[in-house]
Amino acid sequence: MPIEYSLAERGNPGDPKAPKKFYAAAKSTGETTVRGLAKRISDISTVSTVDVMAVLEALFQVVPGELTEGRIVRCGDFGSFFTTLKSDGAASEKEFNTALIGAVTVKFRPGKLFAQAIQGADFKRVEK
Repeated sequence: MPIEYSLAERGNPGDPKAPKKFYAAAKSTGETTVRGLAKRISDISTVSTVDVMAVLEALFQVVPGELTEGRIVRCGDFGSFFTTLKSDGAASEKEFNTALIGAVTVKFRPGKLFAQAIQGADFKRVEK
């Protein structure tokens, strides 16, 4: 199934006087739940849906702990999860303290096979 997109007209924030251009915006066609993923994994393997659910639930519990310990979670060809920080600046290194850290964000970097699978996607234009 192709990735659906619509077109959105946007200006250039760096140059408000520049002419607006049209850009593709991905459109969601729905959601998949953890149970739905477990069912699909079960369908293509010898593992039951219940067992897949147990493993996925354990993964969801373990990954945040690994990230809060400062580790990158590498999932082979699937990709990696890692954290980034957003903070206010300090005038000097001595003046910096953790109160200046405003947010921790979890990022995902796709692995080689994951990225190749997504890049090979087909596209279908839809209306907004």
